[in-house]
Amino acid sequence: MHPLQRVFRAQRLSAPLTSMCWVLLRTFRAHNSTSCPDPEGKSSEGVQKDFSSRLATGPTFQHFLRSASVPQEKPSSPEVEDPPPYLSGDELLGRQRKVYLETYGCQMNVNDTEIAWSILQKSGYLRTSNLQEADVILLVTCSIREKAEQTIWNRLHQLKVLKAKRPRSRVPLRIGILGCMAERLKGEILNREKMVDLLAGPDAYRDLPRLLAVVESGQQAANVLLSLDETYADIMPVQTSPSATSAFVSIMRGCDNMCSYCIVPFTRGRERSRPVASILDEVRKLSEQGLKEVTLLGQNVNSFRDNSEVQFSSTGSANLSRGFTTNYKPKQGGLRFSHLLDQVSRIDPEMRIRFTSPHPKDFPDEVLQLIRERHNICKQIHLPAQSGSSRVLEAMRRGYSREAYVALVHHIREAIPGVGLSSDFITGFCGETEDDHLQTVSLLREVQYNTGFLFAYSMRQKTRAYHRLKDDVPEEVKLRRLEELITVFREEASKVNATSVGCTQLVLVEGFSKRSTTDLCGRNDANLKVIFPDAEVEDITDPGLKVRAQPGDYVLVKEPGRLWREEKGVFFFHCARNP
Repeated sequence: MHPLQRVFRAQRLSAPLTSMCWVLLRTFRAHNSTSCPDPEGKSSEGVQKDFSSRLATGPTFQHFLRSASVPQEKPSSPEVEDPPPYLSGDELLGRQRKVYLETYGCQMNVNDTEIAWSILQKSGYLRTSNLQEADVILLVTCSIREKAEQTIWNRLHQLKVLKAKRPRSRVPLRIGILGCMAERLKGEILNREKMVDLLAGPDAYRDLPRLLAVVESGQQAANVLLSLDETYADIMPVQTSPSATSAFVSIMRGCDNMCSYCIVPFTRGRERSRPVASILDEVRKLSEQGLKEVTLLGQNVNSFRDNSEVQFSSTGSANLSRGFTTNYKPKQGGLRFSHLLDQVSRIDPEMRIRFTSPHPKDFPDEVLQLIRERHNICKQIHLPAQSGSSRVLEAMRRGYSREAYVALVHHIREAIPGVGLSSDFITGFCGETEDDHLQTVSLLREVQYNTGFLFAYSMRQKTRAYHRLKDDVPEEVKLRRLEELITVFREEASKVNATSVGCTQLVLVEGFSKRSTTDLCGRNDANLKVIFPDAEVEDITDPGLKVRAQPGDYVLVKEPGRLWREEKGVFFFHCARNP
């Protein structure tokens, strides 16, 4: 039995073409012997002579040897990396300008926001939650569906008014687009909305201080270059909520699955994983800060593969779930997700471990066995199905059939008794017939998920479906099918979640309920939200002592069968505190 635990504390520079050419021209002429006149009136011989004199008085080879042998003290905050030749170190400093960050989309974007803020904070920027006092507004965006992008366009129209009304006595208001939308649309954003000052793709957050410095000169700036190795492994994200009980830890970035409907490989790039050591170090720090839950994040989190340690580079290829295939050649070597999950779960036995978003193909038996054996690895698995039709799944390039998916569900439930399942579904994909739709309905009834995320298909440029398939399901049909899926999901989820009535469950307290100051809320092992009275309860670590639960505490609650409700696919249990 788990005792009640007390927590005692709460792409490149987008300058005008002439400017860019001038920077390159100066670099070229300093190393070239031609005698073309310099734009500043100096001959190339003069420039070369000046360069030679500076070279003669510069550091020698011995200087670099001495510098390498003596540890250098890190500069005090704010920290500034070596500036590019067209900017001074002072220009990279934030000078206590206030940054307002707004996050849209998935959990990865929440983590990206924390990474971006960590970088800006070290450069001397301040964080504000008041939009009116912000000097810089950064929107961390999503491109997974057209609706997500339209939300950003609408927000930009609102911010345009705010920027126009900015008093001239204050520094100019700067607005930036970060994340997937910046990566997907690139220059279209700068051309369509002149009030946007900067773009930074998911792999360019380190460049934010430079981009903001360029913007201060009156130019738009952008870096939307994707990386083959950027994981931000050396950056400790700054928690946006000081009272948080949980945190996201990014373990890998990008995706290689190339599902035909998905934009992620084009906005997030190829898969690359953080070194295991850096992940373990971050989780330890979070544990020391008193956090009680971490969620390991990745676009395809369970395909994690750390190749940073040479001794593991020659190990065999990954084991796939039975009946599943990949759209790419099997990858050899590296430390796999099962190894990472094992190590993370050992750091703090009282810290819950979750992970998202996985792909069904990457659930070998060793991962399932770990989830079953370790009490602090939550018995909840997200298992995106996307469709219940094998024909549609093939068109989606998912790498499995309906039969293989259902067999995996049965295998997981046998391996992990009482496991909670959640899933993603897309309705109205290219060529989906009414029979395909009914097969998805039947899958929802057969599996009975605890939680679901259901959407109508939205075609994205660059994807395989955009180039090779036809978005031929009418919008009204998509919406009708979506409503039918939602109705069936709610019916089946109600049945499976009702089995919790009368059961005592361990709940991690998150804080007060949003609907009542007399109730607390938290989540159980299956990631279902539980609401229970804020009343004194006996602390079983100190019999006779009455305490009130605080965020970060574990409490035992019992669902008595009185009240429970569901909103937008998320179930809320109203419980009585277990005596």
